[in-house]
Amino acid sequence: MSSSSKLRIRSVEDVTVVRFQESSILDTELIHDIAHELDQLIEAKNNKKLLLDFTEVTFFSSSALGILVTLSKKMAAIEGELIICALAAELRKVFKITNLDKLFTFADDEDQALQTLGVTSVAGPAKE
Repeated sequence: MSSSSKLRIRSVEDVTVVRFQESSILDTELIHDIAHELDQLIEAKNNKKLLLDFTEVTFFSSSALGILVTLSKKMAAIEGELIICALAAELRKVFKITNLDKLFTFADDEDQALQTLGVTSVAGPAKE
């Protein structure tokens, strides 16, 4: 979780925004590292509102999908909210085919996701 982080993490009001840095999330070690970072975000920092930004992602494996399902369950256990945004159309189809589109909340972009999570001012700090 140092400079080798595969995630860019920042806060916008009370929302933790996680942007994936890799275009392909296929490698087992990479998936393990991402899962560990996400677990730490939830457990160590007790984040109740989590936004996963998939802008950079074009491919992910079924193992990566499994990590997202586990993350969703952990967020539900702490009565948190999880939103996925900027998911490519092809990846969105994977969620639909597996019926996981019913498990997650999706937004077209980060601004829409932040508004859904109750952020009042998406202009300014939400942009990098």
